[in-house]
Amino acid sequence: MRRTLFRTRIKFCGMTRAGDVRLASELGADAVGFVFAGDGPRRVHVQEARMMRNALAPLVDVVALFMDNTVEEVRDVVRMVRPTLLQFHGSEDDAFCRGFGVPFLKAVAMGGGHAPTTSALRRRYPTAAGFVFDGHAHGTPGGGGKTFDWTRLPHDMDKPMLLAGGLEPGNVFDAVTTALPWGVDVSSGIESAPGIKDGERMRHFVEEVRRADCHVEHA
Repeated sequence: MRRTLFRTRIKFCGMTRAGDVRLASELGADAVGFVFAGDGPRRVHVQEARMMRNALAPLVDVVALFMDNTVEEVRDVVRMVRPTLLQFHGSEDDAFCRGFGVPFLKAVAMGGGHAPTTSALRRRYPTAAGFVFDGHAHGTPGGGGKTFDWTRLPHDMDKPMLLAGGLEPGNVFDAVTTALPWGVDVSSGIESAPGIKDGERMRHFVEEVRRADCHVEHA
């Protein structure tokens, strides 16, 4: 049965400029992500993220991404940036992730031919709001533009699943119609250079996700 009201959620991650945040809102993105992990070109400081948050339209979520950051670093971001969601890409356990009073997503590394089972994820992260299945290998950060076999996305998960890893305007239609994710998470696939978003690629990405939604049948 065709579920005409289904809409794949869209998260634009690795935002570094207020203009890109504003455009993401205008294009209908559901969330934007700020990276507070590593030392790459997408990492932003707390004050930068706080200023960019002011460019965000109402009803758009703010996601703060971490990878084995300290408790103090996460608390500082929560206090200053007021994210809607936290996203953890490291070895953080459930107790750590839930300890900041903000719902969290846990990234699942699908690269390297190994991924935890649904039951293992439920046991290890029982309080997670959802999971981000990314193409990076275990122990490495996301955002590297690596895809994985989308048919490996579990279909017995009872929590929202976001698909990430190597998504871009040219393949997101196939990704959505193949994996049927709750949402998609993109960073490098909408950039002209690392950390610099491209307006036309952002627009095209949204158009392709919406086109896919019109072709997907859901029970």
